[in-house]
Formats: sequence, structure tokens, C-alpha cells
Amino acid sequence: MQLQNSGYKKKIKNVSMVEPCPLGRHSRTTHMLKMFHLLQPGNPGPIFQFKLSDIGEGIREVTVKEWYVKEGDKVSQFDSICEVQSDKASVTITSRYDGVIRKLHYDVDSIALVGTPLVDIETEPTEGTSKDVVETPAMSHEEHTHQEIKGHKTQATPAVRRLAMENNIKLSEVVATGKDGRILKEDILNYLSKQTGAILPPTPYQEIQPPPPSAAPSAAKQKDRAPPGVSRPVSHRPVFTGKDHTEPLKGFHKAMVKTMTAALKIPHFGYCDEVDMSKLVRLRSELKDLAEARGIKLTYMPFFMKAASLGLLQYPILNASLDDGCQNITYKAAHNIGLAMDTPQGLLVPNVKNVQMLSIFDIAVELNRLLSLGTTGQLGTSDLTGGTFTVSNIGSIGGTYAKPVILPPEVSIGALGKVLPRFNSKGEVVKAHIMNVSWSADHRIIDGATMCRFSNLWKSYLENPATMVLDLK
Repeated sequence: MQLQNSGYKKKIKNVSMVEPCPLGRHSRTTHMLKMFHLLQPGNPGPIFQFKLSDIGEGIREVTVKEWYVKEGDKVSQFDSICEVQSDKASVTITSRYDGVIRKLHYDVDSIALVGTPLVDIETEPTEGTSKDVVETPAMSHEEHTHQEIKGHKTQATPAVRRLAMENNIKLSEVVATGKDGRILKEDILNYLSKQTGAILPPTPYQEIQPPPPSAAPSAAKQKDRAPPGVSRPVSHRPVFTGKDHTEPLKGFHKAMVKTMTAALKIPHFGYCDEVDMSKLVRLRSELKDLAEARGIKLTYMPFFMKAASLGLLQYPILNASLDDGCQNITYKAAHNIGLAMDTPQGLLVPNVKNVQMLSIFDIAVELNRLLSLGTTGQLGTSDLTGGTFTVSNIGSIGGTYAKPVILPPEVSIGALGKVLPRFNSKGEVVKAHIMNVSWSADHRIIDGATMCRFSNLWKSYLENPATMVLDLK
């Protein structure tokens, strides 16, 4: 009995050495179960729903153009998740957390609304974490040019990254041959051929199926047979199997519908003229090699834009806007001259900011940048908004005259035709370069005489480019 009591006291003593827990009995039990749950191997972590954040410019919906991840992929902070396209620009969505992709809420080419979840990401389990809703940051293509892979910056376009993802290729293992270490599509294909010897098959084309063999000719047609020894050509009419398809308007096409519908409300005044480009052609030929030595391609467009800016200083009504109620005119201080550009995504009109402050070479540098971004579909919202005046170089594709449509809220636009030789009264070719220009103006606030005087001034600068030197700033 004494031994039992001693053992009992020793047991009580051991218990009393433990630091008392401030939690109650129920809370202490819950805490221990929670810690046991977190320490279990393979325990899933909290899942965060990434929502599409507000891109700005009043955009409420976007089109999911490309996924850079799939369910089950591991992602790190700032890794690209997907590319979305609004009616103004393409935007890359990047991750804010390290984790595993558990769900993609949209398919490619689906419409995603601002504020709705894009992906579900499972993060590492930690004590005290709970399921939450987090908005993803949006980063435009002009700001997002690379992704981090094991501490190395790997530059690649979204299409190249998608090709690598589809073939389970790590970009860090591919030898880059592009400028500044950029990985090209050819680099991915070369990597595949070296690893597996496989060649990607070409895209299948729709074939026209021939008709089934016709039945034997009837006895009534035997009379129409050709004489013996004379062959009659046999013609089989192919059967066309193509089908019409309907798709919803989205992206830049949807924006074009909206803009052109608003343009129908503007009474357009048209004015056409021709410009003798002979002196400007000679001047550009002298400066072209100098610009190329600086790494810039010099076209005629910088001269067109600078001449237009000098003309707008004299006729500011052409660089204005009219409010919806047609009660007020706003004269724009900056000459943000847009250029209608034909891109794989459709018609886009990026603009060169503050042309009134730029030199011919400065304008050429900016045009080279915009053209490069437009070709790859990476024009940002800032490049596509804020225009005050527009020119369209339709002559680079073909055509002499055009009837350009004003882009609201602007009030004027010019279309430039292709340069043609001059013929005299005898039909002989005269050494001259003639370009036709077609102007459109909002006839509610711009009269024909003002448009004519502006065009004459713009024309004089191009026909005698040396006169621009007097007014350059």
C-alpha cells in the first residue's frame, strides 16, 4: 500500500512539471487535433481562388487567349498564368503565390468577366491559414518580357512558351538563338529533333472530296459517244464539303464594331489632293543609311506626322474633340498622332505621344517600337489610347484614294495613297513622285475651307521639306 502511494505521488509529480496550458479543456483538444492534422504527410494546403482584377479603361470582360499552365502544374511567384485580351490590349496574368494549379475556370477563347475566378491554386499548408479569395495582378506585355526559371531569366513569347509546355520542355534547357537570349520557335523545334528526332506534322488542310464513280451510261446516251479512236475529255465536278460557321464578336473586332458604330453619327466631310514627293524622296534616301547606322528604319511616315503636327499648331481645331452633347469643344494640347496599323489581330491604331516635341528621328524610333509590338500582338493599353489625330498609310498595301472614317472622339483623319509616277501631255513619264491624300473631317465643327488650308500647309512642308526646319521645335 505504501509502494502504491509512492508511485501515485511520483506520477502526480511528473504531471505537475508540465507547463500549464492557458487554454481550456475543449480548446486544448481542438488545438492538438489541428496540429496533428497539419503534421500529417500529404495534407493538402489551402486553395486560393485567383480573381481577374480590374484592368482599367472601363473593361468589364476579356477573352482568354492562352493558358501557360495546366491542372497539376507547380507555379512560383510572378510565373505567367495566362494571357487575356480585351478590346484594347493583351494582358498577361501572373501568380502571386507558390503552389499547384488545381482548377482552370475558363477554356481558351472563353469570355472571362472582371471579378470572377480564373484559377484555383493550392499553397503549402501552414498553421493559421484559411481559404481566401485573392485578386491576381495584371501585367501588360510591354512590362512583362521574361519569366524566372531556376534563377535564370528566360525570354520567350507566349506562343513559344505554350509550344514548350505542350511538349513538356523546360525552357531553361533550350539553347536560345534569338536577340538578347530570346528563345525562338525554331529553338524549340531543334530541341525536339535532337531529343526525339520527331518532326511536328504540318497543319492539315481541308480537302475537297471527289464524287463517287458514276453509274454506267444508259442506252439513250450511247449515241453521244465519240467515234472510235477519238478520246473525249472526262471532267469530274468536285463535291464541296465545307460548312459555314458562326462565332461571337470579341477582342479587337468587338471594339471595331463599337467604334465604327459611333463614327456613323459623325457627318464626314471629304477632301482629296495630290502631293509631289520628289524632294522628300531624295531627302529620305540621303538620311536612310544614317538612320540604319543607328539601328532605326526610316520611312516616310515620320515626315508625314511631323508635317501634320506643324499644321495642327496653325489649325488646332483639327486636334480637338466634341463632347457627346455637342455643347463644348476641347482643344488638345498634345499632338498624339495615331497610325492605322494592319496586324494579325486586326486593325489597331497605336499613337505616337507628343509629336510636337519630337524630332523626325525620335518619331521614327517610336514608330519602330510600335510596329514591332503590333506585329507580335503586344501593344499595351497606353499605346492604343489617348490619340488626338490619325493618319492611315493605306498606300503601303495598295490603292490611291480612300474615304477614311474618323475615330471618335477625334475630329479628323487622313489616308495616304501609294506614290505614282507622273506623265506629261505626250504620255511620257516625268521624273516625279506623286502621292494622293484623302482627308475626312467632322463637318459639325470643321468647315471645308479650314480643312483645305490645313492640307495645303501640310502639303507645302512635304513638297519642300527644307521649310520644316524653320518651324521645328
